[in-house]
Amino acid sequence: ALAAGGGGAAGPCTLPMLPVLLLLLPGLAAGLAGMLQPRDTPSRERRELGGLWSFRADLSPGRDAGFAQRWYRRPLRQSGPVIDMPVPASFNDITQDPSLENYIGWVWYEKEVLLPLRWLQGQPAPRVVLRFGSAHYYSIVVRASGGGPVVEHEGGHLPFEADISSVVQGSPGSLCRITVALNNTLTPHTLPPGSIQYMADKSRYPKNYFVQNTKFDFFNYAGIHRPVVLYTTPAAYIDDITVTTTSSDSLGRVQYQVSVVGSTANSLSLSLRDQEGKVVATGDGPVGELRVLNPNLWWPYLMHENPGYLYSLEVRMQAQLDGALLEDVYTLPVGIRTVHVTSSQFLINGRPFYFHGVNKHEDADIRGKGLDWPLIVKDFNLLRWLGANSFRTSHYPYAEEIMDLCDAYGIAVIDESPGVGIKLPESFGNRSLQHHLAVMEELVRRDKNRPSVLMWSVANEPASELPPAAHYFKTVIAHTKALDPSRPVTFVTDANYALDHGAPYVDVICVNSYFSWYHDPGHLEVIPLQLTAQFENWYKTYQKPIIQSEYGADSVPGLHSDPPMMFSEEYQQAMLREYHSVLDKKRKEYVVGELIWNFADFMTNQGTTRVLGNKKGIFTRQRQPKAAAFVLRDRYWRIANESSCLPPAITSHSLFL
Repeated sequence: ALAAGGGGAAGPCTLPMLPVLLLLLPGLAAGLAGMLQPRDTPSRERRELGGLWSFRADLSPGRDAGFAQRWYRRPLRQSGPVIDMPVPASFNDITQDPSLENYIGWVWYEKEVLLPLRWLQGQPAPRVVLRFGSAHYYSIVVRASGGGPVVEHEGGHLPFEADISSVVQGSPGSLCRITVALNNTLTPHTLPPGSIQYMADKSRYPKNYFVQNTKFDFFNYAGIHRPVVLYTTPAAYIDDITVTTTSSDSLGRVQYQVSVVGSTANSLSLSLRDQEGKVVATGDGPVGELRVLNPNLWWPYLMHENPGYLYSLEVRMQAQLDGALLEDVYTLPVGIRTVHVTSSQFLINGRPFYFHGVNKHEDADIRGKGLDWPLIVKDFNLLRWLGANSFRTSHYPYAEEIMDLCDAYGIAVIDESPGVGIKLPESFGNRSLQHHLAVMEELVRRDKNRPSVLMWSVANEPASELPPAAHYFKTVIAHTKALDPSRPVTFVTDANYALDHGAPYVDVICVNSYFSWYHDPGHLEVIPLQLTAQFENWYKTYQKPIIQSEYGADSVPGLHSDPPMMFSEEYQQAMLREYHSVLDKKRKEYVVGELIWNFADFMTNQGTTRVLGNKKGIFTRQRQPKAAAFVLRDRYWRIANESSCLPPAITSHSLFL
């Protein structure tokens, strides 16, 4: 990405030094607060702050004028021009300004909201929390009256929040001005990593000219990408809930742990309800187990006639605080299922599971990575039309709203961290490692209760052949397992099987390969030999199940060639069929999944090999099918209908007529 101007001595990612009282959330520590998804309940209210926000990019040479001039001390419009910016959305594609398309540095968002008086009064007054679903990359929410940040957060794909009760309840009136400074600069120690390169040759580049270099193949969209929410809880409240489940045909077990903040709970009760509202189990106390006789198990799509079955776990707390009796209620969806990995199988509820799915991106025209409900629903309809039972959140955690639908529809998920592009030796150092551990804590904290999450992926295509990768991935994977012993852990590799220093520590081998595309381009005939050797070498070395986690070819919609030539729709079809012929043999042995790259075309940085982005989608960026989509649909429905778990009546036509 090119960025004319900016940089200077301070650099685009220099953080301001402010004498402030901080509530910092750059990572996690022992005993860190929970991150329950905001929900409306009898004791809680939520208010989304989507819509138009005031926006300004800091175009000063050092990108630091906003802090130096204290733009946050008064409404943003009073310190200079602002434009309307939709939230959630990436800011890059919204305007006709090319400098904003590729902007690197600090941008400023502002929103004024009126708070209900009931949020500001009472004895004790309710707790008021400001939550961001995600903002890319480094965020500072600034106290409007001065005195410094309310919260800071590093990372672009996970939620962060702050208790702002003392700020809003201590100010006159009910008008609240929210000011956010956001920086999208990537460094060798961020996740994903990147680097800033200054162009010193003044005969070729303007003064202070720099570029953001990255080692990943998708556009570094930036902005407030997911909903911003204000929500309330009682002053004493349910802070966190952790559930793990085990199952058999006759008994489901739900182990739970509940933490409470603000007071010692007088009573804590739990009830588990089925989808008809019937209570099937009850419990009390902060730790325990609920037992469900003859449970409806959570199954992936097309593995059962009733996939994605969810119970509702209602947690109810009562506590005394300052002479008042407070009650808090929170409801958590729960799916009862088990996951187990053997040397050659991936088992769900004791039955072999085969991933036939896709890799995706949060990416679309105009909105970039901004959350968009019509697009989300369209994508899930296409997944089910395709017969896909799974996807990987390549290459970062997806929105909670997407994960909710995975739980409800039975779409299995390999939940991946933003650890993509870890290529430089300095990105394997202790500073990067500590941040990676913190990100995994945030990810597990957010998604630990989701039945759709079958496996954690800590990285994609790192330079795992480098010697430091051994300690790095041993540490990250062990840490993730300690956080969540109930799920397998992997990372996705494109390294040589004999040189990969991280592979010994994963539970499932996930391999990316592009035979006849990046290797031996145009030679489809080499695929059977090379792909077979790939699988056999990996399995002989590690004796672990294998997922073909990426494969594919670019195709330009409407470009045809017979015999098949690269970039034609026919070549994409032919490559898929060559891969499938080998996969059909190896899935009878130890291959447990295949994920096409990619579900849909997506935007990348400009380059001589990218014509308006990556064209490896089986759908266009506008979600129209290419010829390869029909090849994959025929295959996935055939695989699904081979399963003895499906009633004979379930076909692609019966589900979509």
